[in-house]
Amino acid sequence: MGNSTRVTEFILTGLSEDPRLQLILFVVFFAIYAITLMGNVGMIVLIRTSPQLHTPMYFFLTSLSFLDTCYSTTVTPNFLSNLLKEKKSISFASCFTQLYFYGLFATTESYLLAVMAYDRYVAICNPLLYFITMSRRKCVQLIAVAYIAGIINTSVHTVAATRLSFCGPNIIKSFYCEAPPLFALSCSDVSLNYLLVFILVGFNLIATSMTIFTSYAYILVTILKIHSSASRKKAFSTCTSHLMVITIFYGGLSFMYVQPSSRQNLYLDQMASVFYVVVTPMLNPLIYSIRNQEVRRILGRKFHVQHF
Repeated sequence: MGNSTRVTEFILTGLSEDPRLQLILFVVFFAIYAITLMGNVGMIVLIRTSPQLHTPMYFFLTSLSFLDTCYSTTVTPNFLSNLLKEKKSISFASCFTQLYFYGLFATTESYLLAVMAYDRYVAICNPLLYFITMSRRKCVQLIAVAYIAGIINTSVHTVAATRLSFCGPNIIKSFYCEAPPLFALSCSDVSLNYLLVFILVGFNLIATSMTIFTSYAYILVTILKIHSSASRKKAFSTCTSHLMVITIFYGGLSFMYVQPSSRQNLYLDQMASVFYVVVTPMLNPLIYSIRNQEVRRILGRKFHVQHF
């Protein structure tokens, strides 16, 4: 370490070194980011301006749209900027800032999806007590718990990462500052960092996935007990959008962090990262607007009023 030079910036490999392909990628991902912002901000505005959507489910959906906006903004603008640069660099401080907020919003979203599953459980399994159980105060408390979990998780990882020394090389094999590729560049012992990832990420995955699984197990049992097929279809339709979002979110997360083999193929790993970090926040508002009849009806009514 005596003759080593301290790293002051990192180089991100991006997705391609071909300038022409980079320009195409910029156009594609700029469009995705624009749709993400319009979709999520539009969903927030729609819910806030529609009194009939002032229910616990849509309160959580507003929080999800806010998280997706922040989550995407943590990575995408810097990613788009680097697509137009020859040298795709990020400063040491900016890298750790991105690492912190990426972890914060990703972890918070995983807990929020669990909270939304619990909300659907109460709505379907205990409908008469729904608005009492899911009071405004209770909803705010559940959102606060999700954010606290996110803050604790990302703070532990970021503080542990700041104790590492980086003396070269400084090339991160990703298009953003992600923990495992960053650990690979350290010239310090990273065993504690990997242990913390294993413990905390494992705990978060188990806690949220078990909450989701248990909630939907009770929901399924309740729906199967309903005699009317129309009522069963209506009850299940309120869960399909959430189930699709959960499948996409945890599918991408599992591919990135649970399967070690994905780390052996840089191309597959980067494609999974792009889908998980950039594309998923765009899909969520589209799924809820397309699959949700109430949202579609209100959108149609507002469109009709504006144009006719």
